[in-house]
Amino acid sequence: MGHVTAHEALALRWAELCNDPRWHDLGGKLELNGMGVIEMSPASNRHGIRQLAVGRALADQLPEGTALVECSVLTSDGIRVPDVAWASAAFMAQHGDVTPFPQAPDICVEVRSPSNTDAEMAHKTALYLEAGAREVWLVGEAGGWEIFDSQGPRAGSRYGIQLDLAPPAAQ
Repeated sequence: MGHVTAHEALALRWAELCNDPRWHDLGGKLELNGMGVIEMSPASNRHGIRQLAVGRALADQLPEGTALVECSVLTSDGIRVPDVAWASAAFMAQHGDVTPFPQAPDICVEVRSPSNTDAEMAHKTALYLEAGAREVWLVGEAGGWEIFDSQGPRAGSRYGIQLDLAPPAAQ
């Protein structure tokens, strides 16, 4: 058998995990770090509400592309899974539904959870940008959001997206 690169090995490991029924009903997101070690983070209901709000905004306001929830992206530090992403039609034509994506979609969004640290969010932001994302959004628990590109923080999205992330009303 020929030599397998580290990226190929991670993609193969990811395929194994995706096909293993023991991992199908987890209550959180699964990622692989650069060493192939599984990392998990639990999600709150607020997290899910924010994820859907961002996904809807992307789908509604950028209909020429595809809004994605929890797509897998091969990065220099393993396979990471942004909570929400948006991929242009050109990206989708090039990559389709290959798993994991060999590069990051145009927009990668992380919705913060109480367990996320600032260092973790900065690391993921750098990984997505390095992997080809044009923007990375960090959505806070209280509803605010930050946008980053390869030059650093941005005042707004180059895509003109408007988000309504007001805290959900209690029922």
